[in-house]
Amino acid sequence: MESKHKQAGLTDQDVIGMYEIMLLTRRLDERMWLLNRSGKIPFVVSGQGQEAAQVGAAYALNRKEDYILPYYRDYGVVLAFGMTVRDLMLSAFAKAEDPNSGGRQLPGHFGQRKNRIVTGSSPVTTQVPHAVGIALAAKMDRKPIVSFVTFGEGSSNQGDFHEGANFAGVHKLPVIFMCENNQYAISVPLNKQIAARVSDRAAGYGMPGYTIDGNDPIEVYKCVKEAADRARRGEGPTLIETLTYRLTPHTSDDDDRSYRTAEEVESAKKEDPLHSFRLYVKEAGLLSDEREEQLEKEIAAVINDATEYAEEAPFANPESVLQFVYAEEEREAEK
Repeated sequence: MESKHKQAGLTDQDVIGMYEIMLLTRRLDERMWLLNRSGKIPFVVSGQGQEAAQVGAAYALNRKEDYILPYYRDYGVVLAFGMTVRDLMLSAFAKAEDPNSGGRQLPGHFGQRKNRIVTGSSPVTTQVPHAVGIALAAKMDRKPIVSFVTFGEGSSNQGDFHEGANFAGVHKLPVIFMCENNQYAISVPLNKQIAARVSDRAAGYGMPGYTIDGNDPIEVYKCVKEAADRARRGEGPTLIETLTYRLTPHTSDDDDRSYRTAEEVESAKKEDPLHSFRLYVKEAGLLSDEREEQLEKEIAAVINDATEYAEEAPFANPESVLQFVYAEEEREAEK
């Protein structure tokens, strides 16, 4: 019988690549927490537990042409689209070479023009109307580009989501809305946020909506691939809700013990997508114990190199604080 990933249209090499990025994402995330707790970096916003949804979706897109508007937990998405561990470490250390913001923004505000990663801002969900605008431009230019935007389930209650989804539905735009439903909007559990599924909202905006297992990267790949194909055919947007679980506190400044029990988190770890996908790849004969051990060493070396480089890299010059705030011509005229 044909394997699950081949039925979905994925090659063995695709599956190996997906697992490697998921593992890299997790190990990078874990290192950032250690750096924060040791006082080396000021802030971490984590995506542990959500790697399968992120990497599965990224593999379903055209990573040479499509645009992504990730939300702040999407390390797996941006790594799959071409950001490097060094790029992300420079951001965590707030150094001048940080490609996202030159060290001016918090980590998780991803932005890199060469890889078509559109920067987000701190107010949640503002990236949704921007994604819809990119999709509108693609349609007007008659380019086969898909715009892909992610957000949490708490963010799906914001006006930005509803306005963007309505506009995309009316104009049949090539945009994919993917909600990473990790069960908590900071400290508010899902049952106090939404009285139905996030995907149920799709019908109100004239688009299909799906709720899928966000712990299965192959399932996510299939759903996002179908949505991307549909968008490229001119059939409009899709809303996808991936069910996941946030294994860490909301951020490094959050104490999640105040709103959920340690027993709940430990129970959720039994469904950890990294562990389940590792098992799948091994059972498919694509990952030996020796290769897994070697891969861990390779990833550790990459993360060590990025950490050392970013820690030693210079901060931005204080004189540059007003760059990109006021027009340079006006500042020169004032001198």
